[in-house]
Amino acid sequence: MKILVVGANGQIGRHLVSFIQENDSLEAKAMIRKQEQASFFENLGAETVVADLEQDTEAIAKAAEGVDAIVFVAGSGPHTGKDKTIMVDLDGAVKTVEAAKIAGVKRFIMISSFDTTRAAIQDASSSFAPYVAAKHYADEWLKRTDLDYTIIHPGRLTNDKGTKKVEAATEVERNEIPREDVASVIVASLENEKTIGKEFQVVTGAKSIKDAIDII
Repeated sequence: MKILVVGANGQIGRHLVSFIQENDSLEAKAMIRKQEQASFFENLGAETVVADLEQDTEAIAKAAEGVDAIVFVAGSGPHTGKDKTIMVDLDGAVKTVEAAKIAGVKRFIMISSFDTTRAAIQDASSSFAPYVAAKHYADEWLKRTDLDYTIIHPGRLTNDKGTKKVEAATEVERNEIPREDVASVIVASLENEKTIGKEFQVVTGAKSIKDAIDII
């Protein structure tokens, strides 16, 4: 299975491409914004493609040519304004979903925020609410398609070493999770068809990633 990783140069994205390239049954195509970012992925033996989420949908669809699945791990980051949140986390995500349709790619995994319910938008701080709202509507857009989607809602992200132990369910108690483990959860979800049509929260826990994902 060949996977387009959208947001490959982000922290989760780099882990994800590395894990995909270590997996004999998977192959990564890293979507990056600048050619200068390519060397990291080329050293892993991964194909790269330069495209920007602020380009039109057709440019993203062209980047998705020849792949079997798309994983959206892009994000505007905590230090950008509301404009980037809209352009990347909402518009960029929706355009990537539409690009998947154009390119004929059925499998789609979305990395979302931990809680994107309407209540979460209302409860969020004024600075965080636009991000939660953007993720909410991107998730809803994906769920209304006929794509084979999975939506993953990770807890608070850390740069700790992955434990390979998680708790995953429709709702779990709020906790943190290493970015490295989120990448491993994505790989496990790609390999498990039971995750199609599902969305779940995931945090550090006691189960192996494979076992936790298998009972979603």
